[in-house]
Amino acid sequence: MNNYINENALVLFSGGQDSTTCLFWAKEQFKNVTALCFSYGQRHSQEVENARRIAKKADVPFEVMDATIISHLSPNSLTDNKIEMDQEHPADSFPNTFVPGRNMLFVTFAASLAFSRDIRHIVTGVSEADYSGYPDCRDTFMHSLNTTINLAMDKHFLIHTPLMWRNKAKVWELADELGVFDLVRNETLTCYNGIIADGCGKCPACKLRKKGLDEYLGVRK
Repeated sequence: MNNYINENALVLFSGGQDSTTCLFWAKEQFKNVTALCFSYGQRHSQEVENARRIAKKADVPFEVMDATIISHLSPNSLTDNKIEMDQEHPADSFPNTFVPGRNMLFVTFAASLAFSRDIRHIVTGVSEADYSGYPDCRDTFMHSLNTTINLAMDKHFLIHTPLMWRNKAKVWELADELGVFDLVRNETLTCYNGIIADGCGKCPACKLRKKGLDEYLGVRK
């Protein structure tokens, strides 16, 4: 039995494969769901309007929060078009698509908004199974952040990470189980270069997405 069906949730929502799957997962888990999108100077800024469109299809309220301060904190290829994007994960460092502090700040901002609305459930699509080397996608970090936010605001928030142990093939499987496989495949924007659906096919996000899709379609045949 779902213990949260009479409660509300705030979903961190970019309109990509992961967050869209999480949005529809949350719709099954909670009474009311709000989608929160961040504008942070990302090179794939089209994701904001794409997220707005998908949220409308999902029939959930949609809000955009200005988080452009993030783009001024540390050089990275997602917020600075002058930096050539890594095509592969460097062996000795983070990929330069890593935006330091992004997930920490996004969840903290979301919690502050949730606090003002008496919402205690926050949903985010981070995954340690396919996390591209980003340390702020790890399970230990999310648990630590959850504890810190609860202490900082003296409120019992619950951060839900339904994709934490799912690789991309398993994310496709969940989207299929939720009845939104075609929507996720054809209408989400995962590509760092701002191309909907299959994307550019060259950036790290597109490669990871395609690898998972190929794996899942192979299983499904």
